[in-house]
Amino acid sequence: MNEVREVVIELLGQLGSSREARQYIDRFSQVEESRFAVVKVGGAVLRDSLEPLATALAFLHRLGLHPVVLHGAGPQLDEAMAERGMEMEKLSGLRVTTEDVMAVARPVIHRANLGLVEALERKGVKARSLVHGVFRASLADRERLGLVGRVEGVDPEGLQSTIGAGAMPVVACLGESPSGQAMNINADEAARELVLALGPYKVIFLTSTGGLLDPNGRVLSAITLEEDYDELMAQPWVHSGMRLKLEEIRNLLEELPSDASVSITSAENLTRELFTHTGAGTLVRRGERILEHPAVTPKLRRPLEVLLEASFQRTLRTGWLEGRRVRSLLMADSGRAAALVVEGTGGAGYLDKFAVTPEAQGEGLANALWQALNSRFPKLYWRSQVANPVTSWYFRRADTSFKRNGWVVFTRGIQGIEEVNRVVNDALERDSGWTELESGE
Repeated sequence: MNEVREVVIELLGQLGSSREARQYIDRFSQVEESRFAVVKVGGAVLRDSLEPLATALAFLHRLGLHPVVLHGAGPQLDEAMAERGMEMEKLSGLRVTTEDVMAVARPVIHRANLGLVEALERKGVKARSLVHGVFRASLADRERLGLVGRVEGVDPEGLQSTIGAGAMPVVACLGESPSGQAMNINADEAARELVLALGPYKVIFLTSTGGLLDPNGRVLSAITLEEDYDELMAQPWVHSGMRLKLEEIRNLLEELPSDASVSITSAENLTRELFTHTGAGTLVRRGERILEHPAVTPKLRRPLEVLLEASFQRTLRTGWLEGRRVRSLLMADSGRAAALVVEGTGGAGYLDKFAVTPEAQGEGLANALWQALNSRFPKLYWRSQVANPVTSWYFRRADTSFKRNGWVVFTRGIQGIEEVNRVVNDALERDSGWTELESGE
C-alpha cells in the first residue's frame, strides 16, 4: 500500500494536494476489491474517447483499484442498423429488438466490448471480456419489445473471479434466460441492477457531456435531490435525456444507503472526479437539507464550534462569536458542514467560516453548501491563506482574487474598483477567532 500511496502522490500532484490523494486512497483501500466502483461507460464514450478512457482505467489498475466496467453500445448499433437500411423503433425509451435487430446487435456489442478490452491490454492492464453470464433475464414484453430483457438477477461469480485474478471485468449489456436465450438489456437498468447487487463504494457514469448541463451548457457541479430535484424537474430546459437521467439516478439512490452518490463525468476527468474534493463533473446525492438560521443560537453554537475546531484542527477563542454581526448560518442537517456569513462592508456578506468534515468532502456536501450560499448571497467576499489546501477550490468559485501578505481575498458579485478595494481591505483586517496565530481560514 505504501507504493500505491507514492504513486498517487506523484501522479496526482497536478490534480490536488497530496493530503487529498492520501485521504482518498485511505478510503478506497478499506473497500472490498469487487466493491470499489461500478463505472458505466456510454456507447458514445467508447466510440469517441476510447484512448482517454483506457488511460484513466489503467491508472486505477496501477493503483491496485478494480472497478467493474459496464458499457453500452447504442450509437454503434444505430450506425450499424442505418448502414443496413434498418429502421430503429423505441417504446418507452427501450429499443425494440426483433430477431433481425438482435442479429446485428450481438456482434456490434461484442466488438465494442473487445475494443475496450484490447485498449486496456495495450496499456498493460489485464482485462477480461464478460459479454454473457452476468445478467439473468426474462423477456420484458415479447409482443411489443421483442428480445428486450428484464434483469431478474446478477451472477457475481464471474466478476469476483475476474477481480481475484487481478483482471478488470468489462461487462456488456446482454442477458440470458435459463434456456440460453440472449436478450438486449437497457444500459441504465443493467447499471442499476449491478450497483444493487455489488453495493459499490463509488458509482460513476461516463458520458460525452461530462456531466449534467445547465441552460448555458455548463456542467452542474452538484445536485442534492432532497433540495434540488423538484425545482430542476420544473425547469423547461430539463427534458429528454437529462430528465430521464435524473429520474433514473433518483430511483437508484432511493434504493442505496443515504450517503451514496452518483458521479457523472467524462473519461478525461475520471481521475479528478475520484481523487479530488472538487471533482470534475456532476455529483448527484440524495443528500441532506441545508438549513438556514438567522442567528447562532445557544443550541447551534456548540455543534458549530465542534465542527469548526475539528475541521481546522484549531481552538476557537472564548467569546470568539461576540461582536460578529451574523447574517446567516447555513448548516447541513447532519452538522457535517456549515457556512457562517456575517455583515460585511457595503451591504455584502462576509464569509467568516466555511467548514466541511473530511468524511463529507468526497460526498459533494461542500458543493451543495456552496450552491446554497450562491442562491442566498449574490455579493460575497472571504479570505484564505495561500497555503491552505482549500484555496485552490475557492479560486474556481470566485470572480476575483487578490493576494496580499500570505492571504488571498476572494470576491463574488462585487463590482467596481472602489468597492473591491474596500472589501479586500476589510477582509484583511478581520479577526479569525482562533486562539493561535491566524491560519488556514
